[in-house]
Amino acid sequence: MQEPLLGAEGPDYDTFPEKPPPSPRETTRVGALQNKRVFLATFAAVLGNFSFGYALVYTSPVIPALEHSLDPNLSLTKTQASWFGSVFTLGAAAGGLSAMVLNDLLGRKLSIMFSAIPSAAGYALMAGAHGLWMLLLGRTLTGFAGGLTAACIPVYVSEIAPAGVRGALGATPQLMAVFGSLSLYALGLLLPWRWLAVAGEGPVLVMILLLGFMPNSPRFLLSRGRDSEALQALAWLRGADADIRWEFEQIQDNVRRQSSHLSWAEARDPHMYRPIVIALLMRFLQQLTGITPILVYLQSIFDSTAVLLPPEDDAAIVGAVRLLSVLIAALTMDLAGRKALLFVSAASMFAANLTLGLYVHFGPKPLTPNSTMGLESVPLGGTEQPLATPTSYLTLVPLLATMLFIMGYAMGWGPITWLLMSEILPLRARGVASGLCVLVSWLTAFALTKSFLLVVNAFGLQAPFFFFAAVCSVNLAFTGCCVPETKGRSLEQIESFFRSGRRSFLR
Repeated sequence: MQEPLLGAEGPDYDTFPEKPPPSPRETTRVGALQNKRVFLATFAAVLGNFSFGYALVYTSPVIPALEHSLDPNLSLTKTQASWFGSVFTLGAAAGGLSAMVLNDLLGRKLSIMFSAIPSAAGYALMAGAHGLWMLLLGRTLTGFAGGLTAACIPVYVSEIAPAGVRGALGATPQLMAVFGSLSLYALGLLLPWRWLAVAGEGPVLVMILLLGFMPNSPRFLLSRGRDSEALQALAWLRGADADIRWEFEQIQDNVRRQSSHLSWAEARDPHMYRPIVIALLMRFLQQLTGITPILVYLQSIFDSTAVLLPPEDDAAIVGAVRLLSVLIAALTMDLAGRKALLFVSAASMFAANLTLGLYVHFGPKPLTPNSTMGLESVPLGGTEQPLATPTSYLTLVPLLATMLFIMGYAMGWGPITWLLMSEILPLRARGVASGLCVLVSWLTAFALTKSFLLVVNAFGLQAPFFFFAAVCSVNLAFTGCCVPETKGRSLEQIESFFRSGRRSFLR
């Protein structure tokens, strides 16, 4: 199955002209012992994802607090709450659009650093808000920063990481985003909503300080003709004892073959559009699983269902499960492979969404339905549902099903979608295409987040969960027929595969 990659000759497969690449096990060992600076650079970059995860779920504890606010300028109606929850995704879409230009104009590192400006400004606006417009503008700016980092950080990490640890490092953007969300849930139990915004400034400042000492991507520097800087950057990342000549020559050769700008005629070539279409569809289907509206309205969803524990505690527990699941994915991604985890992920999310939909439709109602903090203004699932008692263990079902959903997402379709986007996109189109993927992703997220409350009020809370379950079944089929397995391959190998059009790599 590996033969076309290891033995074929010709312009498309002349990937190993002088010596074979190290095995994944050898590369992992080298990365663990000699490439500590790669981990430091990755940590500095993914602090942007921490801020992104923190900002994404900021509304989970804040919307219920503002719906009960005594200040008439800050008290939110249902429509205003839906805008406050969803406008973040519009900002993220704009950030992804800007990344299509900034990623190749400023480079990956400077684009990530640039995101600190709208992020810091957005948190400051929300912390000092005295009207709805300040809340919406602050939310939009933090969304813009999140969309920009979502497009730039995975590309930066994949371009500086050795092949053997690229899977583990490729999961760190999602890991830090999850850790940011968990931090928000935990702080939401302790701090008022204004101080939650103030706390969001800290990771932004740390990121800008650390990243200032890190090198740019060697591939980006080579694409700009800065060969000596690229060599210095690669030598710094790999460590003083590493032999980087072979790796540098491979990167240099790949960049030279793609030094010109991508034309529309070339964009119609299958080796260009196939990976882009796969990445776009993965980002589209990732959002259609329901992850963004579930995270944004998590506490409100628990408010609207019969739950044994307080909704804010449930939200914090789900955040902890999400973090644990991403850690498991990071440790197993380079062992189990991308496709196996994607299959497990989609199947878990399907079961979880179906269970939530059935529970809402047939299960018990809350003892004291709250039309202000909950999602629905009418009883859920009809009038024949039994009332829940405070000690009924059946009311653990929403928490357990949500934990299963988050666990499934965080082990596969969360981190692997980001990783594959950065792995399979061709170098010449990587900056623009990654921005396009983020744009599509967050426009989809906006449509789902904005319509979520409308659908719930019109058809009941079970309706979106049944829809999300149907999408997860589509994800299973898409994984089987379209997603390539990239475990242990270098970026140059992956690109050579798409250029050759051979199918053996896909299995």
